[in-house]
Amino acid sequence: MSASLGARPRPPFRADHVGSLLRPRRLAEARAAHRAGRLDAAGLRAVEDAAIAEAIAMQERIGLRAATDGEYRRAYWHYDFVSGLTGVEIYEPDQKIAFKGATLGHALRVTGPIRYEAPVMVEDFRFVAQHVKTAIPKQTIPSPSVVHFRGGRDAIDRAAYPDLDRFFADLGAAYRGAVGGFAAAGCRYLQLDEVYIAYLCDPEQIAGLRARGEHVEGLLERYADLINFSIGARPADMVISMHLCRGNFRSTWVASGGYEPVAEVLFNKIGVDAYFMEYDSERAGGFEPLRFVPRGPKMVVLGLVTSKTGQLETKDELKRRIEAASRFLPLEQLAISPQCGFASTEEGNLLSEEQQWAKLRLCVEVAQEVWGGV
Repeated sequence: MSASLGARPRPPFRADHVGSLLRPRRLAEARAAHRAGRLDAAGLRAVEDAAIAEAIAMQERIGLRAATDGEYRRAYWHYDFVSGLTGVEIYEPDQKIAFKGATLGHALRVTGPIRYEAPVMVEDFRFVAQHVKTAIPKQTIPSPSVVHFRGGRDAIDRAAYPDLDRFFADLGAAYRGAVGGFAAAGCRYLQLDEVYIAYLCDPEQIAGLRARGEHVEGLLERYADLINFSIGARPADMVISMHLCRGNFRSTWVASGGYEPVAEVLFNKIGVDAYFMEYDSERAGGFEPLRFVPRGPKMVVLGLVTSKTGQLETKDELKRRIEAASRFLPLEQLAISPQCGFASTEEGNLLSEEQQWAKLRLCVEVAQEVWGGV
């Protein structure tokens, strides 16, 4: 492999990351104190601010060219954002969401017309933008499919939405407003965390959808249209990436299956600029679906470094896998990252902060050696 391609002038970068980071102990303690009523909102915000500033500095110090807030102000990668939309709320269901070895205690439901009526996480983005020195501020939000996939028709108020066409139209409009809010605040690197398109690669997940009476046929295309409308008014210089994974909670997972069933629509019908793709285990299948990526500016960030365990991959191993992927997509359209965030929920995955930073540093070093820059 050649190292002559060099660093990329715009995101995603040759070494990048999905977004979430393990919560430092003092932050976890502050959040627990806030829940218990021992720390007010202002006190919690001050602890969050200090922790985020330190995380940004660390990301820059190890050579990353994009920095996030680590999702330090959230309990969940998805619920905190979408519950900021009018008409969507978090609740505790009788039946928990099952991972392979763990259960997630909350879910979403739609209680009325969905609207984007107040900024959601825009101030959080502004804080990152004000504290970066060498990196580009990156904002992550869940893809709009999260409001539909897990609960489906039964989690959507029938009085507000007697049919799902209006639901998807309102959801797309709300997300379009949210994307516009970030754009107006100066965000030029926005990521949609799209778990459920990857779930559609798993026959068990498809069977579960059918068992509860969902219309599976055409669902992928409906999600594609929803995403395209959501991002359709973004500024020309705003990079939008999409992250795909199969579940990430306390180092556990939900789904399995290679990308082949969704690849053609994913890469050719959805108008994002880049894809962060889980590729750290055999559950994600092979690189063959990358043949569907159009040649040109679209990028694929290979999630080869696992965020689920602390064991550090070797450079030789990662380089061999990058070379294997380059048989299906030119090296110039590839980059490297961890396969997912390190803390999709505030509990975090089962590794240490030191191991987390070592993995991100490894991505930077491999990028420098493979592409000649980050």
